[in-house]
Amino acid sequence: MEIGIAAISCGADAVYIAGPEFGARQAAGNSIEDIRQLCTYAHRFGARIFVTLNTILYDHELEAARQQLLDVQEAGADAVIVQDLALLKMADKIPLHASTQCAIQTPEQAVFLAGLGFSRLILEREMSLEQIRAIHEAVDCELEFFVHGALCVCYSGQCYLSEMIDGRSANRGACMQACRSRYDLVDSKGKVLVKDSALLSLKDYNLIERLEDLAGAGVQSFKIEGRLKNISYVRNVVRAYSQALDRLVARYPEKYRRASVGSVECDFTPDLRKTFNRGYTQLFIDGKRGSWASGDAAKSMGEPIGKVASVNRNRTEVRIAATKADLQLNNGDGFSYVGKDGKVHGFRGDVCQGLTIRCQDAGPLQPGCKLFRNIDTAFEKDLEKSIVRRTIRTDTSIHIVKDETGKFLLHTTAVTEDGRSFTCDFDAGRDPAQNTERIQSMLQSQISKITEEYRFNLKELDYEGELPFMSAAFMNNIRRTLAEGLSAQEVTANQLTNRNQVIRENLVHPAAHFWGGTATYKQNVANKVAAGIYAANGAGKVEAAYELEHPADAELMRTRYCIRYEMGLCPIHQGAKPTGPLFLVNNGRKLALDFDCKNCEMVISLQSQK
Repeated sequence: MEIGIAAISCGADAVYIAGPEFGARQAAGNSIEDIRQLCTYAHRFGARIFVTLNTILYDHELEAARQQLLDVQEAGADAVIVQDLALLKMADKIPLHASTQCAIQTPEQAVFLAGLGFSRLILEREMSLEQIRAIHEAVDCELEFFVHGALCVCYSGQCYLSEMIDGRSANRGACMQACRSRYDLVDSKGKVLVKDSALLSLKDYNLIERLEDLAGAGVQSFKIEGRLKNISYVRNVVRAYSQALDRLVARYPEKYRRASVGSVECDFTPDLRKTFNRGYTQLFIDGKRGSWASGDAAKSMGEPIGKVASVNRNRTEVRIAATKADLQLNNGDGFSYVGKDGKVHGFRGDVCQGLTIRCQDAGPLQPGCKLFRNIDTAFEKDLEKSIVRRTIRTDTSIHIVKDETGKFLLHTTAVTEDGRSFTCDFDAGRDPAQNTERIQSMLQSQISKITEEYRFNLKELDYEGELPFMSAAFMNNIRRTLAEGLSAQEVTANQLTNRNQVIRENLVHPAAHFWGGTATYKQNVANKVAAGIYAANGAGKVEAAYELEHPADAELMRTRYCIRYEMGLCPIHQGAKPTGPLFLVNNGRKLALDFDCKNCEMVISLQSQK
């Protein structure tokens, strides 16, 4: 809840949050009461709260899921993000968003899900602008796209590696992150081509420079990965993207507007280089391949700061040649590097003076090694102590008249930037002010303050002749009364979805041809209700659809990322000689790599597909 409030305060238009159960991060559950409090805060600004109920569901869990759906709706949630289609039969008025776990990649898939009644589709991360635009042209519902954070190497919802290795299903919120593990890459003769490397770990997404392109392609919501991240990460990243969206709206006010209201004031400057990342990539957004792997940095390496110039004999003093002239190092900064052993090492700088770092033990650091800073203590302190406030601009007008008894009456109206208006009259008594200019100045200063979330501005003061005498307490009461009156009204922000206009009466849609008439394990059907929906929409069979029943030679991953391309061994794009069969080996477990060059995809399975 606290981190969700931080996100809204820093400018987020919406926050996804898990309920007590059935969220795709088992370690990120929240109570209904916390969700209620978060909704109350967000709705002050017309921001929305979306609850994640996005695991696959077993038959015996359907009633508990239905009850949680009702609970979060009653708590004020604005929509629920789901993967399991059974929830379509449970939802009443609350909109449903199709999770990225639904693996939406094509217009046909999008048309099918939109036809079922989803008000928003959260698309696959591995898509190009051209593919997004094609889906936008095919459907009328909202589109959401990830723009920042961790990237799963596999198509979302289609990864069965964790479940195969340890019975921990990614579709049940229990992913063991096998893609961040280290593997050997071997050929069919057992020759090790790459040893002990995070070969499936991708860099993190960063599309802050591509928001205009995404908006032009039809994306209405820009999603930042935030679950299991700390508050400094959320503040930094949300603030950076909110400012970027504000700049986009300012450039094209006739085309775009923010979906919530209020402006943010804070005393830190966001810097995405200083937040947890494995290096950044724009992945396939331009429909082109590039260097996507994070290599040895399955964890955050931080920002590059230069090369090591020297290390003393006992490994306690390091001098660097900085890449930036204005580099400032701080006592307590954290540093990381890749050693000659190919592994990531790190150390803490106890005393940093200029370009010299003194520490307890720098480890196997060598001159010439690239050094990264993964903890900037000065920046973290700024984030921690920063004052962030989100307020709603509110113009106030005061008209002062005398009634027939000589009493001063103040007709006061406040109008918020989102169009709410509240009017109230105040009795100021019969005593005229001895110093009109002073009262006028006091009104200007006392009314033009912040109360609750409202930043009041005395825009108009109208009176004839004289002003009444008013104390500062009287003026403050005017402001508090106006704030209470405005808060009693529902914020009418630029909402994208009207929760009362979602129709889910007819679930039948003739778009089932994209799965070939058979719902397989890749549809992640684990209950009879979801199976019935597929059957009603043209699936002649729903066979082996429950993921634990998938065949032994099933694909464990299908990815747009390709190890062969990453290593310069692609025969199609790089003209390399055929490598023959390749395998990943980890702790004695051998995974086969197959290459679907027609679709430019890599497949990981327990045994070769060819």
